[in-house]
Order: sequence, then structure tokens, then C-alpha cells
Amino acid sequence: MSVFLLATLDTKGHEAAFVRDELARRGVKTTLVDAGCLGRPAVAADVPRETLFAAAGTSLEDEQRRGDRGRAVAAAAQGAAQIVAEAYARGEVQGVLAIGGSAGTTIGASAMRALPLGVPKLMVSTLASGQVRQYVGDKDILMLNSVVDISGINRISRLVLGNAAAAMAGMVAARPAGPATKDKPLVTATMFGVTTKCVERARQVLEQAGYEVLVFHATGSGGQAMESLIADGLIAGVLDITTTELADELVGGVLSAGPDRLTAAAKAGVPQVVSVGALDMVNFHAPETVPERFRHRLFYRHNPTVTLMRTTAEENARLGEEIGRKVSASRGPAAILLPGRGVSAIDAAGQPFDDAAAREALFDGIRRAAVKVEVVEHDLHINDPQFAEAAAKKLLALMQKKS
Repeated sequence: MSVFLLATLDTKGHEAAFVRDELARRGVKTTLVDAGCLGRPAVAADVPRETLFAAAGTSLEDEQRRGDRGRAVAAAAQGAAQIVAEAYARGEVQGVLAIGGSAGTTIGASAMRALPLGVPKLMVSTLASGQVRQYVGDKDILMLNSVVDISGINRISRLVLGNAAAAMAGMVAARPAGPATKDKPLVTATMFGVTTKCVERARQVLEQAGYEVLVFHATGSGGQAMESLIADGLIAGVLDITTTELADELVGGVLSAGPDRLTAAAKAGVPQVVSVGALDMVNFHAPETVPERFRHRLFYRHNPTVTLMRTTAEENARLGEEIGRKVSASRGPAAILLPGRGVSAIDAAGQPFDDAAAREALFDGIRRAAVKVEVVEHDLHINDPQFAEAAAKKLLALMQKKS
């Protein structure tokens, strides 16, 4: 087994060789993969670029003849993912480390996303101090800011690349302790700060019943990660309390999980209980990042970098219909629970987003569209312990019905 080290060896060859040597100094075997295309490699690779492009269904010669850098990077990313995934299936991959700028990050992160959770993944990138969701996706990728461009070994890059090698050596040497609950069936739950009390109490009920609960922060990538695990067949039940990512997708906030959110459990027939947590809000960053078209709306400053915008009755009606439609498509047992007194900590009596008309529009949308699924309404706030307990017990009943 070895650490697969990916870099474009025409532009980052000497830097990759430095990382390889640092890993070797720590007793870590490497497999150096060349992801370059247009220039001459500065050092020899264990997996040459010809092999990489062949794995993507093209050839190095074709890509060089076209001279299209964007196309070459896309092909290299596809080939890298294919090669690393196949090597992992053969039991040859201890971890993946990559270095690069925009092209190298695209290629290296693609290879990392082809691997399951738990395999060490470290991306040294010039882009790591910015928005990295498109690279990390729903995987456990560690992004390390290169600080300076990856161009030569100097007093800064030597420190950063040396630390990267040390971090990877530590990760592959460590043996994670097996969880005491490894044989328990898995349940997923979605949570936001404004629904924490609900999910924490529901989690306690589910754990007392013998389940291991994976809680996902509903920040877009969290919802995507949960949907991915459900689709992979690893989950026994879903407590989707916090469906706020649907609002960001509909209205244009920054925490969308994409149009396929709330579909995996329905397709897989996994028992699910769905609620409407934090659908009173759309998420933006600092106030100056809010698009001009929303300037007249009601806002709540959650903290200096998070600005919340109240959803309207019309938006809530559309969200309700979407939830009802998606949950009604379930192949397994499902239910929707509605908290009549508020859907978040700031949608409660006397709180900034308290809006009974908007809540009723949301609930009406669900009632109209949920033609094949049970809708249970409670005269409670979402963070009332009784609501949390009702949601958890409903899921337990649905999982028992499924079994």
C-alpha cells in the first residue's frame, strides 16, 4: 500500500518530489501520479500521464494536439479519479495527497472524492483559503492553504509542504479506534443552530432505542453528504427535521444542497420522518452580500458573517408543495410532522421571524401535495421536547414497520 501523490509534474514536479522525499523520510511509500499534459515532466512518475488520460477514455497525444487546457484538466480529473478508485479497490491506497493551483486542485480533489470516508485525503492548494465546497463536496478532504504559490521550494513552501507530508504520514500511521456502536443500525438527522434543541432530544430517544445517530449540519454540503450515505444503502432511518436547504435552493441562498435534496430516502425506500425546520429562513453571508433584489425583505443578523432572510408566504407555499410531493414519492414508510407554533428558534411568539400566515401557507402547501403520506400536526414549537420525542418515536415506529 502507498500514498498516492498527485501533481502536474510539468509545473509542480520539483515540489512534488520534495513532498515524496519528505514522506519517504517518514517511512511512507508513495505512488507519484503525473496529471500534467502540455509541458515536459520535470521528474519521473510511477503513474505516467499517458496512463491517466487513457483511463479517461482519451490519449495524451489527442489532448496535446487540441491544446485546450480546460478540456485537458477535465480529462485528467476523470482519469485520476478512475485510477485512484481502481487502486483502492485492489487494496493499494493508504491515502491521497495532492498539490496544485486551480488545475491541480480540480484534479486532486476529484481523485479524493472517488474514495470512501475515512481514507486520508489532503489537498495542498492555492485556493484553500477561499470557497472550497466545489472541491470538498461531501467527503472528508483536508484543505491546506499553500500561502505562497506552489512554485519552487522556499522558506514558506518548505514549511507548508513539509507539514503536509507530516500530516499525511501521521494520518496513515494512526489506527482509528473502532466505534463501540459499530454494530448498531444508523439513523441520520439534520440540524441547524435554530433546531438544535429538537434534534438533540430526538437523538437521545433514538440512541436509547439502540440506534447510532449521525447528525448533519444543514449547510448544503451537510444535506448532500446525508443524501449520499442514504443512496449508498448505509442508513436504516432518516429524521429530516431541518429541511432549510430547500429554501436556499428555491430562493437563491448560499446553503443550497441542490435540487435532489429530500429524494434519496424516498427512492431507496428508507423510512423517514420529515419536518419543516428552519424553512422560515434563507441564508446569506455578511449583510453586504445580500443581492439587491432582496433589500426590502425582513432580515435577522445571526452573526457578523451570517445573515438570515425571512421566507414569504408565497415561498413557503411552494416549499410545502415540494416537500409534500417529494415525500409522497417514498417507496418506504414516511411521515411529515408539522410544529404549529414555529419552525425555528426565531420563529416563535415574540421572535423576529414569527409569522403565523407564512407558517400556514407552508402547512397548506404540504397538505395539498402530500396525497400519499401521513401528515401529523402538533400544537407545539419545533424545539419543544414533546415535538422532538414525537418525531423520534414516529421514526422508530416506521422503522419497525419496515422491518
